[in-house]
Amino acid sequence: MRPTTHRTALALAALTLLLAGCGAEAGSEGGGGDTVSPPPSSSPPPSSSPSASPSPGCTSASQLNADDSGSTVCLAVGDTLRISLDGTKSRPWKPVTTEGGGLEPTNSGIVLLPGDASSAYKAVSAGQVRLSSQRPLCATETGRVSCKGIQEWRVTVVVT
Repeated sequence: MRPTTHRTALALAALTLLLAGCGAEAGSEGGGGDTVSPPPSSSPPPSSSPSASPSPGCTSASQLNADDSGSTVCLAVGDTLRISLDGTKSRPWKPVTTEGGGLEPTNSGIVLLPGDASSAYKAVSAGQVRLSSQRPLCATETGRVSCKGIQEWRVTVVVT
């Protein structure tokens, strides 16, 4: 095999492996790294207080992060929920959005690092709300291989 053909084949194989990695499903990566970890075999519970859950499949929590994606959280009227999603400048989280009723935005403090999303909500009435955010699955830097994948973050909040 000629040296140029060998180098071309090697470069093509490396590119294929790199692109295959960008197509992997986003796990519950919560840190600021620019790599994507595979999803864990079982989801970790949301950061919660040691109190008992108000209803089946529902966990009490006062703080959520990227690891809590896919969970259902129960709050009582008057409770406050804080969300902190750690991102990076090249993989920033979009602001958290709400769909439904029962929560009202409250002061979440100051976001100091580029790419992070921070929000807080006060439970004001009974209802169900879906919180969501997203960020690029791969870093978006000029001159580097990238992908169009999106990492989704979603949590359902039930206010009783």
